[in-house]
Amino acid sequence: MEKRLERLGSKASVEQFRAQQVLAAVVGAALGGALTTLIAAGNGLSVVSLVGLVLIGALLGVLGRDQALDWQVRRREQRILAEFPSVAEILALAVGAGEGPLGALDRVARTCNGDLAEEIARALADARTGRSLTDALNDLASRTSIRSLARFVDGIVVAMERGTPLADVLRAQAQDVRELTRRRLMEAGGRREIGAMVPVVFLILPVTVIFALYPGLAVLELTV
Repeated sequence: MEKRLERLGSKASVEQFRAQQVLAAVVGAALGGALTTLIAAGNGLSVVSLVGLVLIGALLGVLGRDQALDWQVRRREQRILAEFPSVAEILALAVGAGEGPLGALDRVARTCNGDLAEEIARALADARTGRSLTDALNDLASRTSIRSLARFVDGIVVAMERGTPLADVLRAQAQDVRELTRRRLMEAGGRREIGAMVPVVFLILPVTVIFALYPGLAVLELTV
């Protein structure tokens, strides 16, 4: 639970999230109670059935809040992945213009908007409190489950430690993420294309065949 809240970038604690789940359970139980009232008004139900519906409503409220957290985490990581190529290009331009890694990251945190810029600003805040920049960047990578971002951080850390040209590393990372995004879009497009064929095969095509065959069948019936 704590890991998922970190991936969301939320400042809420586990206890606060549990309180939200309790509230969702109360709302679900209330909806379940309202449903049982409507059902009982139409036809009588046993007390066990009524209590069971209320408990089911409470359980659905708890599970629904948990699923909503997973959905929020996935959406945030998708946004980070979409922002990543642009941020990497800005970092590469800043480094190529002569700024150091710390200055380039600070420029991104000040000039960019989005979840990735917020994560970079958080890493810089950690670095200003006395931690090393490499440790702060490694923490940034560990807060998400995005492999591309982890490789990006590793590339920056290795380039800083070995003194290799950082701008080339950043551009290569940005290109890799663009290729990954393009492949994912093509895969999603392929799945949607297959999904679009379902109504064509099972609905439109049978109706077309029926319309094509019906006149001939009608003529045969009249002939007979």
